[in-house]
Amino acid sequence: QVQLVESGGRLVQAGESLRLSCVASGLTFSSWTMAWFRQAPGKEREFVAAIGWSGLNTPVADSVKGRFTISRDNAKTTVGLQMNSLKPEDTAVYYCAAKLGQVASPNGDYLLWGQGTQVTVSS
Repeated sequence: QVQLVESGGRLVQAGESLRLSCVASGLTFSSWTMAWFRQAPGKEREFVAAIGWSGLNTPVADSVKGRFTISRDNAKTTVGLQMNSLKPEDTAVYYCAAKLGQVASPNGDYLLWGQGTQVTVSS
């Protein structure tokens, strides 16, 4: 069974850091580009960051550039999102997603999704 399971979301204060993790199972991890998206209440889901197998190309959204870093551990089939200097506007449900191929970008068919993990940043 193919699964993406996120963890690490919680309530934090503005300025703090948080690391999210996503464990992938039931798929050939090397064939998939991994990404993080988020959805805030009343807003559309938005792209946060993506990473291909090599990890050389890691596009991130302008809103989190310089604060968030995506990484992957291919041996452990996990992808992480290190979030620093968190702001109240980062409050959202964060989703792990995967698409076939090695083009790390916001675009394309992200076919696999996790259930999401809630991140709340208080001011």
